[in-house]
Amino acid sequence: MATASPRLSVDNVKNTEQEEERQEFLRSLESILLIIVLSIIIIMTVFGNLLVMVALCKDRHLRKKKTNYFIVSLAFADLLVALVVMPFAAIELTTGVWQYGEIFCLVRTSLDVLLTTASILHLCCIALDRYYAICCQPLVYRHKMTPLRVAAMLGGCWLIPTFISFLPIMQSWNAIGIEDIIEERRALARDSNDTSCVFLVNRPYALICSTVAFYVPLALMVLAYQRIYVTAMSHVRQIETLQRAGSAPVTGTAPAVTVRSSTCSDPADHYHLRTAGSTSFPEPAPITNSRMRIETKAAKTLAVIMGCFCLCWAPFFITNVVDPFIHYSVPWQLWTTWLWLGYINSGLNPFLYAFLNRAFRRAFLMILCCGDERFVRQASYSYGPAHRVCSPTSVNGTSMALRLSFLPNRSYCDNGRTILANEQESQDFLEPL
Repeated sequence: MATASPRLSVDNVKNTEQEEERQEFLRSLESILLIIVLSIIIIMTVFGNLLVMVALCKDRHLRKKKTNYFIVSLAFADLLVALVVMPFAAIELTTGVWQYGEIFCLVRTSLDVLLTTASILHLCCIALDRYYAICCQPLVYRHKMTPLRVAAMLGGCWLIPTFISFLPIMQSWNAIGIEDIIEERRALARDSNDTSCVFLVNRPYALICSTVAFYVPLALMVLAYQRIYVTAMSHVRQIETLQRAGSAPVTGTAPAVTVRSSTCSDPADHYHLRTAGSTSFPEPAPITNSRMRIETKAAKTLAVIMGCFCLCWAPFFITNVVDPFIHYSVPWQLWTTWLWLGYINSGLNPFLYAFLNRAFRRAFLMILCCGDERFVRQASYSYGPAHRVCSPTSVNGTSMALRLSFLPNRSYCDNGRTILANEQESQDFLEPL
């Protein structure tokens, strides 16, 4: 018995050491995988948003659309999120400590709130711009979205976030009434770290910040995209009515409209009138099936845009409002998950708002292919022979709404004559996925 006890003790020590080594290996593997995932998120966000900005600088056709400046300003905000905010958050997450002092903690947090709020406000402005372009008459849109008003909206996207970021955070307004809780959290963190980046907000700041940064933009986006969908579907019903009435034939000698490149400098170049004298076009698909496909595409496109935005930011802002009312009991792991889910939205925005745009895609190909026209021609964004004949009845269509390419922007037909009042600034806003 005397010799068995030391052997048992040695075996226990060996088992304990092996268990510790295994735990250490798993922690190292977890850290490596986390670093790889976070690095991919940061690199993709930087690449996508930087490509959008370079495309606008190199393509003069994109610069002629003043509404594209919303997309580029959004890309700049998201690029700063990836360059200024994400790296420090990734370092803190992977190392488990904050090594840059309390002052820089406040600066980093202020930049985080500023840039992410600016990104969300840009998404709201894009939705409002699309609403005016699609749901209003071209002249109304031109009157509403003047260059001065576009500049004012862009300025507001950057100025408004400062009132809920640097101003209150650097003045510690967010900590009024909860100083004891913050000191308690810092004391707990000091056991393993000299300084800790602890950021808690009181109830007034949580409500005001969340309302300005998320809930008001969300409400405006929902209303704008709901009206866009309704307007687009009303145009589908107008065309359907004309087809059933027999006033929109697809054969014969009626003049046809061929849609051309959406980045032409002259709006009149977007369409080409052609008399289909002896050409016979194939019969369209059944109206019901065609309308169902269009409605499905429209719903899917808008659902993806709103779904990505809500999925990325709603968990964070819901938690941000609820946490002060439940005595700050939300675990930090959940906070970190929701925060990085919001950061991912900055990486998705280039794909949702620029990469799906034909004009931007052509500019991307020119950049990535070093200006080789062969590759650009192979992936040309010309619409091809999508002909539709105008009817004697006025149809206020919007091809830019949901890429309903069979609808002219604003078409009037009178005894075979077609007058196209095209609004250049409202082209290529949203394309089907």
